[in-house]
Amino acid sequence: MSRLLRIDTSKQTYSFDSMGDYEGLGGRALSSRLVSREVPPTCHPLGAKNKLVLATGMVSGRPAGSSGRLSVGAKSPLTGGIKESNVGGTFAQRLARLDLMGVVLEGKPAADSAPVTIIIGKNDVTFEDASDLRYLGTYETVKRLMAKHGEKASVLCVGPAGDTCRQNASIQVADPNGRPARAAGRGGMGAVMGSKGVKAVVIVESGTSPNIADKEAFKAAAKRWVEIIKGHPVTAEALPNLGTAVLVNILNEAGGLPTKNFRSGRFDNAGEISGEKIAELIKARGGEVKEGCHAGCIIQCSQAFHDKQGKYLTSGFEYETVWAFGSNILVKDIDDIAMLDHLCDDLGLDTIETGNAMAMAMEAGLVAWGDGKGAIELLKSVYDPKNAMGRIMGGGANYVAQAYGIDRVPVVKNQAMPAYDPRAVKGVGITYATTPMGADHTAGYSVAQNILGVGGSVNPLTKDGQVELSKALQIATAAIDASGFCLFVAFPVLDTPDGVECMANMIQAAYGKPFTVDDFLNLGKTILKDEFAFNAAAGFTAAHDQLPEFMAESLPPHNVNWDFTTEEMQSVKDL
Repeated sequence: MSRLLRIDTSKQTYSFDSMGDYEGLGGRALSSRLVSREVPPTCHPLGAKNKLVLATGMVSGRPAGSSGRLSVGAKSPLTGGIKESNVGGTFAQRLARLDLMGVVLEGKPAADSAPVTIIIGKNDVTFEDASDLRYLGTYETVKRLMAKHGEKASVLCVGPAGDTCRQNASIQVADPNGRPARAAGRGGMGAVMGSKGVKAVVIVESGTSPNIADKEAFKAAAKRWVEIIKGHPVTAEALPNLGTAVLVNILNEAGGLPTKNFRSGRFDNAGEISGEKIAELIKARGGEVKEGCHAGCIIQCSQAFHDKQGKYLTSGFEYETVWAFGSNILVKDIDDIAMLDHLCDDLGLDTIETGNAMAMAMEAGLVAWGDGKGAIELLKSVYDPKNAMGRIMGGGANYVAQAYGIDRVPVVKNQAMPAYDPRAVKGVGITYATTPMGADHTAGYSVAQNILGVGGSVNPLTKDGQVELSKALQIATAAIDASGFCLFVAFPVLDTPDGVECMANMIQAAYGKPFTVDDFLNLGKTILKDEFAFNAAAGFTAAHDQLPEFMAESLPPHNVNWDFTTEEMQSVKDL
């Protein structure tokens, strides 16, 4: 029977509880429902009343392809609203195999308390003094914890940014190779974990696969699921062969690759930072072109990128990261971009927010545009807990902009915009503006229809159909996040008539209760209702659902601008 593990970080006590009113929920459905019910919307995000939820998916831990995602939820220190940050790695499936749907970190220890590592067993929890790990990077942290608890331990931790509660701090999760390169990056979840005095959470027991009520039905649905994913060109060819950076050339050609802090939609040196170039270098240097970020991944879009000496440098080298430290700040040296990615993983910082913070630093003249080496040195300042510039950089894009009087700030609800210019990809602009999460492409990835022609085609340069598209995708995405499946399964699902039905069939077979396509979509609506309600109680209004003023500027090469009013977008919330 699935359980919740509640940990009081102030008293270092714990309890294994029944799911109660949360029965049947997983992933984002569980994290957002728990936060919306148990966290006061107006509380301080770093205070004792906030809670950090680590929630595994509804089918995670079972033999369902690409279902090993973890939802991390809390009130965000960055946006001030509700937040779910999604991550791969080994943690979610191991959690499920202990019959745990979630871990809830509650309370707050005294300011002078030593940080702790929390060790989770099948029916017990221990607390270890982590003073020796304070301010250490995540790579060294994971190395020491695995040396102590075994190479098969699952580790989730924060780096120096989380230790010091910086608004842009991420939570890093070790992948199957023991590398902490998978990030619950967005919204400052690492700061919440740091505020609880927790350096790391480690699962040491393997456990057993969760119960499946109808094994034959689950097996049949899971088999069909593999056929769907392996039969689509995006998930069977593009992503495993070129990683997510396959999008660099595609978005550049479409005129939607944000360049020099969203001044243009094209980057003259896009070919030097493209997925094709990265794959070429990986092969030449002995890296790995395709890897799974968690066991059971059948897409394999992660990579292991090596430096010029053939030594491992980074993995999980995503398109958004390549953009953030590439065209966004005019850096064309892929090795500099890879080093910046490595530093973010080690420091525990979201790469999208940090790339935009670096753009603000360049707007302020702290580093020259295109100076990758200068950006690296500036980012290293975050390691020093007493370095004032490091503190500012760790606060995110708007924090840097406020410190230096910059008014061209690409944020929505204080969260930095990702790697798609909303003037040239208008559907994703609707998502940036209206999602409860702050600017977040994954909340409703209209790029699928606007640019890739997956699941239909909606002209990215006009207003027609964009609000409806974003709304439908936000609903579907929330449900996928609840299930534990990787968001990339949406590509084949959108093009396959029985795709959603197949997911619903796996959930039904796992729990032995009716679960239809309508139930799946209603789950997504329920999640969004919880999140919108929390944000409204926290003080958010329709006025917050808009893009920065400079989006009214004409964007070359298509010379388009952002032309939606706040009122035109509000129907997204009609659920």
